[in-house]
Amino acid sequence: MSALGQQLSRIFPRTEDVPETHRLPAFTDQTEYLINGEFRHWQGPMGEAFSPVRLRTANALMPVPLGRYPLLTEAEALTALDAAVAAYDHGRGHWPTMSVAARIGHIKEFLRRFKDCRTEVVKLLMWEVGKSLADSEKEFDRTAVYIEDTIEALKDLDRTSSRLDIREGIIGQIRRGPLGVVLCMGPFNYPLNETFTTLIPALIMGNTVVFKPPRLGILLYRPLLAAFRDAFPAGVVNTVFGEGRKVVGPLMATGKIDVLAFIGSSQAADALKKQHPAPHRLRCVLGMGAKNPAIVLADADLELAVRECILGSLSFNGQRCTAIKIIFVHKDLVDRFLKKMTIAIKELPCGMPWDPGVFITPLPEPGKPAQLGELLKDALNRGAQIINPEGGTCNDSFFYPALVYPVAAGMRLYDEEQFGPVVPVVPFDDVETPINYVVESDFGQQLSIFSSSPDATAALIDPLVNQVCRVNLNSQCQRGPDTFPFTGRKGSAEGTLSVSDALRVFSIRTLVATKDLEKNKELIRQIIHERKSNFLSTDFIL
Repeated sequence: MSALGQQLSRIFPRTEDVPETHRLPAFTDQTEYLINGEFRHWQGPMGEAFSPVRLRTANALMPVPLGRYPLLTEAEALTALDAAVAAYDHGRGHWPTMSVAARIGHIKEFLRRFKDCRTEVVKLLMWEVGKSLADSEKEFDRTAVYIEDTIEALKDLDRTSSRLDIREGIIGQIRRGPLGVVLCMGPFNYPLNETFTTLIPALIMGNTVVFKPPRLGILLYRPLLAAFRDAFPAGVVNTVFGEGRKVVGPLMATGKIDVLAFIGSSQAADALKKQHPAPHRLRCVLGMGAKNPAIVLADADLELAVRECILGSLSFNGQRCTAIKIIFVHKDLVDRFLKKMTIAIKELPCGMPWDPGVFITPLPEPGKPAQLGELLKDALNRGAQIINPEGGTCNDSFFYPALVYPVAAGMRLYDEEQFGPVVPVVPFDDVETPINYVVESDFGQQLSIFSSSPDATAALIDPLVNQVCRVNLNSQCQRGPDTFPFTGRKGSAEGTLSVSDALRVFSIRTLVATKDLEKNKELIRQIIHERKSNFLSTDFIL
């Protein structure tokens, strides 16, 4: 067995090898869930959360149970929904009619309490989804910054709205109002950050929320439940735990959900939308699948292209919707590209989430290594090869990255989103090959172009910006910064998320208007000067 093979066979630690600072507390049951501003305690069936980390004994690898969580039923889910509906009260509730400045105050209070949970949440991110310590800390800190940026963006938006317009004999004030009750569900790969990119803007714009944590990364929300309870009025934030088909379907079927904020597969999103009895009235904010290609032209800076493709395809094991999931390389460059990619993959540190500098960690989804193995088997049966030594080696939940070449149409890896550490490479000699791939794809989130030629780059930019929503030049596909729009065409997204865009997605332009008559002016003056309305107001938030 090679040295790398020996390392992979012993990739998991013994109990005593886990650093004391990163060990979990004793296994506990989470019985509480939040409805209408109070904790309720579940005494029924429980789900059990396991870590992707295994502990090595003399004879076997042992799963690590992390804790249990409530498997609520339809009745509890509907109770949570009723609380959100009552708190919104057809737009008449305390939260939706509150001043913008007051809502910002509640969000600030939540942020203060949120930051106090950093150590515990970071530890749970590592153990629940296998994310490295550095990436777990980055996800938490980025989420805190996102909340701060959202507050500042709303201040800017409200300042713009704090004036009256007089046009064609009509006096009006235009502000943004909430939409109603929002159902928020985030993904397991960024269970904190991506969930909060819909949850926080939905709340700050005056909507009430029913929130279901991801199926993986569920326990990390336990420390945050008290922060939600104590920072917001009763009924504004309500949590639902359990199996999606048992608790989410009934919520949608009531027709009382006004906005569906969901990040996951397009199949799941379509199924949820179909359960709503009035889909024409349902506002959807969806982040779905992607098969982001990289296009490496013959004149590309090879070192740069390899470095960015490694980061783009294998950061957090490639389990990102923004990951580069297929690489088209010009035939003049492909042999050198594969050689350098092989060396770069071999240099990636593999290990446990707390290991310093670790890059490749265990996969959190049960059955994911087997699924990736099936994709590799299909590609190999159709003429591809695994280029890098030990590529595709599997040790329980750990899957070593596989560089696969040549990938071609007809292979599952060509079209399917692998969402894992498998890197398909497609050779081409005519640039129409990758262009046609993008045009014919069901996805349209992002792509990357690697080239040193202004002419060749521009010739790709112009047709491809009409196929995807972000074209990255000589850099990996990615989401940030959060002030940039994040969305997709085709089956990749519905709605646009960025700090400012999200505020608009979870609200609607609403205006108060009157004819430009003296008695109407006087009416407006009294309302504004005596601060009788939170909407019709010229208060300026500093």
